[in-house]
This record gives sequence, structure tokens and C-alpha cells, in this order.
Amino acid sequence: MGRIAVIGAGSFGTAMACAARRAGQEVVLWAREAEVAEAINAGRGNPVFLPDLPVESGIAATTDLAAAVQGADGVLLVVPSQFLRAVAERLRPSLRPGIPVVSCAKGIERGSCALMPEVVAETLPESPIAVLAGPSFAREVAAGLPIGVTLACANRAVGERLARALGTRTFRVYTIDDPISAAIGGAVKNVLAIACGIVAGRKLGAGARALLITRGLYEMALLARAKGGNPANLMGLAGIGDLVLTCTASESRNTSLGIALGEGRKLADILAERRAVTEGVASAESVAELGRRLGIDLAIPAAVDRVLHHGADIDAAMAELLAHPTGPELLGIV
Repeated sequence: MGRIAVIGAGSFGTAMACAARRAGQEVVLWAREAEVAEAINAGRGNPVFLPDLPVESGIAATTDLAAAVQGADGVLLVVPSQFLRAVAERLRPSLRPGIPVVSCAKGIERGSCALMPEVVAETLPESPIAVLAGPSFAREVAAGLPIGVTLACANRAVGERLARALGTRTFRVYTIDDPISAAIGGAVKNVLAIACGIVAGRKLGAGARALLITRGLYEMALLARAKGGNPANLMGLAGIGDLVLTCTASESRNTSLGIALGEGRKLADILAERRAVTEGVASAESVAELGRRLGIDLAIPAAVDRVLHHGADIDAAMAELLAHPTGPELLGIV
């Protein structure tokens, strides 16, 4: 492609800038924080969001959004999901028509319950849209460790071109033509990770965590089908791959938040200690509401939403989940 603009210099945005640079692209990274842009340009890495890790040389950082996308052949939107609409709207006057935009945010918008590619389609209607998803911790991507992701784009030619622009021997990019399922996988897994963390914090055992992961994947598939996606695509990196990583690794922000909740800490106290966004907190509300609007029984996200946003007792929410009816295991998706 030649020139990639990465919008958002948090931990994952910085990591994706490193991945694109390793793939031979000219990379401009937009940072909201002047101190982050200054540190990257001075060769000091990103001490705010990726401390103690070097950043690939040759990445140019800026706080000027229009300058970041000037001459870009592709744009990666790597901002928290609840801010994506506002950033995309600011971006629109500066973005040339036809330049592909890749949503790397993993969430569902509050209020509208819009998926991230739907938000991009509304705000940047002249841009081909893709979704990047899959099991990828920012520190591992930035360090160049082996990673596999899914690049989902309805336009297969655009998707393949983006995959070639970003892929390397260690940053392996697979393609699908189903951005809906990829977006749902990326959003719902954060909510499920909070549930798995709570189970770990309550010391309910590995079997309980496996139960949540498996039934959570089923609920994820129901939602993908209802939104017009193909549930089979959730058997790949954007679904089960990201789900397993996020729900089993204590370094996951969502899992670690759930562990702290399960150990009895208050949500406000946990969030007050964090600068980086824990996407599953907002997405729990959005996923649960989207399920209600579509008439789908998303028992696990609904339980997490009640605990996080409606003052539900954790043990009571767990008891309600365990009282949920059993029956045919994969009804509605096979």
C-alpha cells in the first residue's frame, strides 16, 4: 500500500503501528496526547501506554488528525469503541474518498447498539470498511511475537490488499468476507472475559470457566446470525481464538477486572486505577441491550450487565445463570 495512518496511540494503536512498519509500510501515528507523540518522535517509545517496550524506528507521530491521514493509502482506527464515532466524524473532511478504513476497536456503541463497522459506514460512507480482530495482546504485537489475526472485509480484493500490507512472518493476517461476525466476536469476548474473571476471583474452578467460554461462544454465534453474519466464522481467530486468549489470560484487562470484582472489589475503585479503557464494561450494557432488541437470550452478557451497571449481587447473578434451562446444546445455530 505504501502509507498507513494509525489513528490512536494507545497500547494497541502503537502496537499496530509497529506491525505495519515491520511490514514495510510508511506509518504515521495519530496521538491525542502530545507527550506520547513527542516521546515516539524522540525515540523513547510510548512511556504512557506501552512502557518498557521499544517502538519500531521510522514511525512518525503527530497530534494533527488531518496531517495523519494526508496521503494515506489505508487507515487503521484504533480508538476506544465509545469514541470511534466522534473521531471518525472529525476524520471525514480530511480523508480521500475510496481509502479503506479498518476498525480495530472491539466494542458495541452505547445507545445505538451499533457495531463498529456500522459506525464507520455511517460516518465515513465513501470508504471501504474492514474489521481487524483476533487474539492479539498489544505488548506481544509490539514485541514482534507470533500473532494471528482476522481481517474481515466484504470486498475481498480490498481485504486481501490490506492483509498483504500488514502481514509478516510473525504477524499473520487471515481474511474473511464477514465484518459483522468479526465485530461481534471482538466485542462480546470482552464481556465474556469479565464473567470468566469473576469466576476465577470466586475460585469456582477451571470447569466453570470452560462452561462460560463455551456457552458464551454459542450466544456470540446466535447474535452473529441475527445480525446477518455467518456463525461459522466465529470458529476462527476472530471468535474462538480471541475468546480463549482473553478469557484465560490474567493480563487481559477484562479478565483482570472480573477477577477483582470476584474478589469483592468495587467497579469504580478498579476503574479509577486504570488509564487504559476496559472495553467490556461499556460493551456489557450494549451487548445485553442489543440482545433484547433482537429477541435473543444472551444470558451471560445480561448477567454481567446487571452486575456492572445495575447493582446486582454477584452470587445472585451466578445462581440465576446456573438456573437457566438446559436442553439441546446448539439449538439455533446448527
